[in-house]
Amino acid sequence: MNNKLIYLKYLFVSLVIVLVFNIFCVFLYKYEYRTYNTNFNMKLNEIIFAVSEKYPDIDKTELIKILNSNNKYEDSILREYGIDINDDAFVLKNDIEFEQFIKINIITVTSLGIVLITIFVIYNYQKDRKLKEIQNYLEEINKKNYKLDIEDNREGELSILKNEVYKTTVFLKEQAENSMQDKINLKDSISDISHQLKTPLTSISILLDNIIENPNMDTATRNEFVKDIRREIININFLVQALLKLSKFDANAVEFINKEVNIKQMLDSAVKNIMPLCDLKKVEIELIGDDKDKLVCDERWQIEAISNILKNSVEYSNAGDTIYVKFKENNLYTQIDIKDSGKGIDKEDLPHIFDRFYKGKNSSKNSIGIGLALSKTIIEKSGGNISAESKLGEGTSFVIRYF
Repeated sequence: MNNKLIYLKYLFVSLVIVLVFNIFCVFLYKYEYRTYNTNFNMKLNEIIFAVSEKYPDIDKTELIKILNSNNKYEDSILREYGIDINDDAFVLKNDIEFEQFIKINIITVTSLGIVLITIFVIYNYQKDRKLKEIQNYLEEINKKNYKLDIEDNREGELSILKNEVYKTTVFLKEQAENSMQDKINLKDSISDISHQLKTPLTSISILLDNIIENPNMDTATRNEFVKDIRREIININFLVQALLKLSKFDANAVEFINKEVNIKQMLDSAVKNIMPLCDLKKVEIELIGDDKDKLVCDERWQIEAISNILKNSVEYSNAGDTIYVKFKENNLYTQIDIKDSGKGIDKEDLPHIFDRFYKGKNSSKNSIGIGLALSKTIIEKSGGNISAESKLGEGTSFVIRYF
């Protein structure tokens, strides 16, 4: 678009110059004609006046009629005075005027040509200069110099091209950096997963060795070892399932099926998922809100996210505590507040509780550090956000908003 505008700009200027030149030529030719006409009429006036003075009886009307006659005489009397009727001017002043007008015409046409050539040269010079700049710019990019001179972001075809080249280069640079970062993240994730699996597998291996090496182990100890093995297997299963779900989100392979759901019923389902843990810890969960409130979302995935948050709250709660889950909706968003009065989270740990595999100072020994990360991913993929506030010894509050 800008390329056409620049071209049209120069074309418009050229057309205006040509138009002004033509108007000038019209006035010049009219002036030239009037000059010749005036000179010729002045000479005829002198002739008629002289004839009238010498021959006062001559009929002036007859003289005018002769001048306006269309008769042509092959033998011109002017030849006797060395004047060729076709090549020489009867009025010598017209010859002088003609030479001056020729000079004016030559100067005018030459000036027009110079102006148009100058416009053409300037246009091509600017284009060549911009192309050279882009060439130098690409050479700098090849040298890994991605700095863009913002002051040079003028309007124009090649400036736009330069900016597009820059954007494409930065995009490719970011893609390369992201690819490298993805490799680093993958390496870190594999390392974290290996570490997370190594601990429970080592525990299972030790427990099984003890059972195998001690066939006469008392029943109570054996049962305790079996329970520990079962707990570690449950942790491994949860870790694997959570990692599989996160990998789907990372690969954008999850498609939400959104529909209108009852918030109270959705929260009831989430509470049921962690009810065995609540019974074990002797913790109650109380839902507070309008039973008629609705939310458009993928119910299954939101139950997964809220269940993980409730699980975290129950693990940090003390025996006999009550976790309050409040929900409400307005014209802007639907909000769910989950508040416990448990141990709380250390101030240094709070900014990282949604990071994968992060375990704070007060984390339980069974904590894997992936549940809250999965919840945050699900909620944000659903167009919402989650935040947390906490004080040691006073509990933690999670705020979820679906816009």
